[in-house]
Amino acid sequence: MKIPFSPSLLLSVSLALLLSLSATAATAATKPNILILFADDQRADTIGAHGNAHIKTPVIDGLVRDGTSFRRNYVMGGNSGAVCVPSRAMLMTGKTWFAMNTATLAGEKLLPELFGEHGYTTFGTGKWHNGQPSWLRAFQKGERIMFGGMSDHEKVPVRDLGPDGKLTEQRIGEKFSTELFADAAIRFLEQHDPAAGAKPFFCYVAFTAPHDPRQPPPGFPADYTSRPPLPQNFLPQLPFDNGAMTGGRDENLGAWPRTEAMIRDQLAEYYAMVEHMDAQIGRILAVLKTRGLAENTIIVYAADNGLALGSHGLLGKQSVFEHSMRTPLIIAGPGLPKGKSTAAFTYLFDLFPTLCELAGVPAPAGVFGESLRPLWDGSKSSLRDTVFLPYIQIQRAVRDERWKLIRYPKLGFSQLFDLQTDPDETRSVYDDPAHAAHITRLTAAMKTWQQKVGDTLVLNTGSTPPPKIDLTGKARQIDQWQPEWIVKKYFAPAK
Repeated sequence: MKIPFSPSLLLSVSLALLLSLSATAATAATKPNILILFADDQRADTIGAHGNAHIKTPVIDGLVRDGTSFRRNYVMGGNSGAVCVPSRAMLMTGKTWFAMNTATLAGEKLLPELFGEHGYTTFGTGKWHNGQPSWLRAFQKGERIMFGGMSDHEKVPVRDLGPDGKLTEQRIGEKFSTELFADAAIRFLEQHDPAAGAKPFFCYVAFTAPHDPRQPPPGFPADYTSRPPLPQNFLPQLPFDNGAMTGGRDENLGAWPRTEAMIRDQLAEYYAMVEHMDAQIGRILAVLKTRGLAENTIIVYAADNGLALGSHGLLGKQSVFEHSMRTPLIIAGPGLPKGKSTAAFTYLFDLFPTLCELAGVPAPAGVFGESLRPLWDGSKSSLRDTVFLPYIQIQRAVRDERWKLIRYPKLGFSQLFDLQTDPDETRSVYDDPAHAAHITRLTAAMKTWQQKVGDTLVLNTGSTPPPKIDLTGKARQIDQWQPEWIVKKYFAPAK
């Protein structure tokens, strides 16, 4: 049967369609964009605005002024010497490393995957250390993706996500890693056009800086001749084997004993890499602003874990000391107070429920993290009374506002630090009978945490002094990822 033409019917249909499109556009406009800038191996104390006068981080300092800083943020340890693997797994799932396969993320609902299911365009660039299948599940778009843990920063193996939904063949990136990933993020942002109906975006930029090789680009900064001071807790070497001294690669990056000159040089190179990354982040944020996207974008700046770099005579992150477990965390954007700082205990995996709440995306069941919103809206002064720091099967720590207990079950050794008078963890007071009540209380807190997260490691109950070690002159293997100049500088035989 032929339906007669009706101008009124056409007008009604057209109006309905316009209203539908307008509603969709309005919904997209009210959803905030998400930009996550994720550093690799960055200590929490390497930000100028947070009190480090020896480093220049003007862009990150700007995020501190424009957003909220979480000054006691932690990674919950890890199940691998490559702490970045479980750290990134916890970020992407909102769960602890005890609750999943951190290497593959099989069966987990990932943060960008969830946002993609709720109307977001998801884009990823940079380091992904949790397998290709999980990345493909998480992101709709991607460029300059590095699968793996590390590389020479001038020879980064990368892939792109092709229009067919498949990863391209691996190739070597054409630029220094930080510039490579910043360029990819900028290209994505330049193509994003809300006026043309683009959906809100979830953009994840995972830098490999300042992870070693500590090789700042030549000439950056051109006048970087000063050397940062030694950490307050510098030691030539840790006097006992904490279980991670000789089996991994991080501690191999400098000779024992650590000399002041060597640590100051490595710190200078490390600081220069942070400063170079800061400049590249500035390029990304400039495009965000010129594209008119900044006002509706939540910006997260964080890092996967800290690093020792001479603290306690260590170089790596394979310990539960503050320098290795604390990480930067800054959130800026609509709804966030400017210039606010909190000392409440937080974890990286708290970002999962926090971003979900900010975007109006329901968090899936099983998320362990807690939304950080109460800390900036004033409804709570804290989310938890203690933090638990479990590292593989060799170290366990728990801290509260003032005290920190560390147990080394395989050694039968324990330490207790008064972080109020000894924030650098240099003087254990475990054997002082006056502090027995703190040990009892923190031991109970540690066991409660173990039950909560499913940690079955049997703890030692006392403390026996560990055997002293001296690694002076220990032979080292040349690390395959280091460029030639670093090999010559840090692996040449002592004269």
